[in-house]
Amino acid sequence: MILLSGATLVLPDRRLPAGTLVIDPPRIADILEGERPASPGDRRIDASGDVIVPGFIDVHVHGVEGADTLDPGPAVDAIARRLVRYGTTAFCPTTVACPPEALRRVLDAVAALRAAPPRGAARVLPAHLESNFISPEYRGAQPLECLRMPPRPGRGNGGGRPAARSARDYSGADILAVVAAARASVAIVTLAPELPGGVDLVRTLTASGHRVSLGHSAATFEEAVAAIDAGARHATHLFNRMPPLHHRSPGLAGAVLTREEVDAEIVCDAYHVHPAMVHAALRAKTEARVLAITDGTAASGLAPGSRASLGGRPITARAEAAFLDDGTLAGSVLTMDRAFRVLVERVGVSVETAARLCATNPARALGLADQGRLEPGALADFARLDGALHVRETWVGGEVVWAREG
Repeated sequence: MILLSGATLVLPDRRLPAGTLVIDPPRIADILEGERPASPGDRRIDASGDVIVPGFIDVHVHGVEGADTLDPGPAVDAIARRLVRYGTTAFCPTTVACPPEALRRVLDAVAALRAAPPRGAARVLPAHLESNFISPEYRGAQPLECLRMPPRPGRGNGGGRPAARSARDYSGADILAVVAAARASVAIVTLAPELPGGVDLVRTLTASGHRVSLGHSAATFEEAVAAIDAGARHATHLFNRMPPLHHRSPGLAGAVLTREEVDAEIVCDAYHVHPAMVHAALRAKTEARVLAITDGTAASGLAPGSRASLGGRPITARAEAAFLDDGTLAGSVLTMDRAFRVLVERVGVSVETAARLCATNPARALGLADQGRLEPGALADFARLDGALHVRETWVGGEVVWAREG
């Protein structure tokens, strides 16, 4: 057994000061108040003064430290290995709209890494597709040339490979054929429900086991409600790339805030969403229905002024976020450890609530019953933070996969 003693343990229902986390890799064996006498062969680690939280789970991250999911080569593997320094123990590799072959390459990589998880890396979860089926008006940094309309019901929604054509000559049905051929590798699909056929696509994807997220959308309140009634249960980066909330025209944001069954992602960097609005969303949704995300890009973890890419398009890291060369906001430079600190220090929530937003709620939304919680029987995936809430160590399956020097 491994005994981590003396740390404050952030449990699902409370904070346990000076507790002991008992690990029988790959799972948590027990949680105790105070210390447990060590048995022969046990390894005791003094974690006094530290805070141990469940490992962060990021359901919306495009890249980190120069690697983007759509880069050629082992990009998803590189992201998995780099995220652990930020306390992230599991993530959904996230794509922007792209051609079928690029999407297939990412989903093949996801399948391979899930079948043979690399040691020393975050767990690779099924992907999040910020798909081709979004609003041109609210596309943000998504490439306009890759956007498509949903196919009409009964026409080309099946599996198989799209016909060999040029990289730009493909349809919405071709994209859905790639998704159909890789069902287990796709968790979340973001779409704009107001597109012709959008609500039908919500039903199709939901019936196939995918989690449909509403985002990058000009949907009215009524159009968003229709999509929720059709099965959508997720909202992509609430308040961003959707019409502003208005008292006479609540739109997509209003529908998300008023429908209890919908989980709302929020980019918790204090730039994409003002801390006061994060607080308001927590009041409206309750903390159980808010997921902290990074919307991180390959510029995350890089110094301001560094260059990277998003889906093959150049971006620049600034202190506040990432931007295309024309000044368009192109995602964040956020990492999950900083999101946790923003929630505690700027939004003003407790460390227990921050842990729920950064780990427990994402795990529940994705049906990960043994992740996102410090409790006996759960996977020993956690972050050991110092007193200032910076990552000291990241553990996956009861093994240290990253440790800060010094």
